[in-house]
Amino acid sequence: MSSPSNPKRVVRLQFAAMFLVAALAGWLASLLPAPAAGAASVYPDLAAAASPERLLSLRQIAAVSIFAMIICATLMFEERRLGVAFVGIATLLALKVLTLSEFVHSTELHIILLLVGMMTLVGALKDMGFFTWIIQSIINAKRMTGFKFLAILMLLSGVMPGIVDEVTSIVFVLALVFQVCDTLKLRPTPFVLMSVMATNVGSTGTMLGNPVGILIGTKAEYHWNPGSGDPGVPLSFGDFIVHATPIMFLSLLAIFFVLLVYYRKDIRLLDERLAERRASHVGLGPMVEIPYRRGLAILLGALAFIASHHPIEHALGLEPNTMLVAAPLAIAGLLMVFRSHRARHYVESSVEWWSLLFFMMLFAVSFAMEHCGVTDVIAGMIAPEGGAAPNRYLLTPLIVAITAVGSAFVDNVVFVSTFIPIIKKIVAGAPEMSPLWWALLFGACFGGNITAIGSTANLVAISMLGKKYSIKVAFLEWLKVGLVVGIVSCAVATGVILCYYKA
Repeated sequence: MSSPSNPKRVVRLQFAAMFLVAALAGWLASLLPAPAAGAASVYPDLAAAASPERLLSLRQIAAVSIFAMIICATLMFEERRLGVAFVGIATLLALKVLTLSEFVHSTELHIILLLVGMMTLVGALKDMGFFTWIIQSIINAKRMTGFKFLAILMLLSGVMPGIVDEVTSIVFVLALVFQVCDTLKLRPTPFVLMSVMATNVGSTGTMLGNPVGILIGTKAEYHWNPGSGDPGVPLSFGDFIVHATPIMFLSLLAIFFVLLVYYRKDIRLLDERLAERRASHVGLGPMVEIPYRRGLAILLGALAFIASHHPIEHALGLEPNTMLVAAPLAIAGLLMVFRSHRARHYVESSVEWWSLLFFMMLFAVSFAMEHCGVTDVIAGMIAPEGGAAPNRYLLTPLIVAITAVGSAFVDNVVFVSTFIPIIKKIVAGAPEMSPLWWALLFGACFGGNITAIGSTANLVAISMLGKKYSIKVAFLEWLKVGLVVGIVSCAVATGVILCYYKA
């Protein structure tokens, strides 16, 4: 009789915990000093109030409390987080923390449209069998060994997210892993974890690998010549290729050797089973003829178009990153025109509307925290104005560590959207601290490897593993290897940032 009520009791406890955390966060927000600019400059409607600073404090409390509620909802009940975000936004509008026009502006529609375009493109490539062709090519490679397979698996898992996205990448890489493990009668868990950890690292390689990269790239104010007084500019696709991709490959190489040692028994068994197959002249699976050339041409054309967005914008006199958004939309639009019989399917099934709507609400709440001065106060605590110049050797590992630990337990987009205005404030006062943008990127993405709930790719991988093999990955089983991988990759990224970007 008690079992049906247990889930309801758990939900009630979760809601109670969420409201308790929100209340605690609101109390802490009440202790924050008012922004240096003053209440009236933040909210003109407070100028006539009897106690404008008090009203501003109440709006800070509302913004911080609702942000804390969204974090709790993300942690405790994924299926309710969008509903909590909707209620939170309605509350912020009712309390005049945000106006309707500010809400619309703060949802970052350009980022959402970029993601819609890329998701539609990926849906069309799936339809054409392009990813299946990649899997078939690897399975039928000659003279395959355990070391060679692991190297290909890690490289594929690291490169694919930067071309498509981390979720699409892990879905197709795990199709390869499952086929090999089924054929060779191997335990799939080690190879699933290797794939997903390489995916999280690889998602930093380009601006398209993770929503975090798009968010940072479009919102950053990077000073390439700090001493010249030039204004900060957004990061381009080419900037990621030049600066983020090399760090990604170094980190991928580092975790490759970590996983090679950690899972050495499973890899040794893989090598033995492959040797037996080679001796019997038997492959890992049947070869199916797949027409891949059209999909490959579309993908290469799309990447070339996106990669050249910066010179196109310069030639046409457009705002930075205009073509970065326009290119995926144009390509997706053409695919929908020429494949009109599948167009509705691409938009309804390939686009993750649930996640995109949540991102829009989250961006608005983050803007509210910035608007009412909360992030300015936090930035002042990290790098006080009027004091000594910020210490890059302290701030770089600090930003990496905070975002890595936070992203291990909460969606990394949540942390990054909160930290962006903080980094902006620090960099505005000390342009030489611009490399902190890279610290934010790598900390948020690499931290996702620490726990099983650290990234969307992790959750997708665990779900696929459970559905196919009824295998559950224990929290500690993941943490033991994930913590090592997270520390090593974060250390590599931090070291390169500190050594390469001299003050």
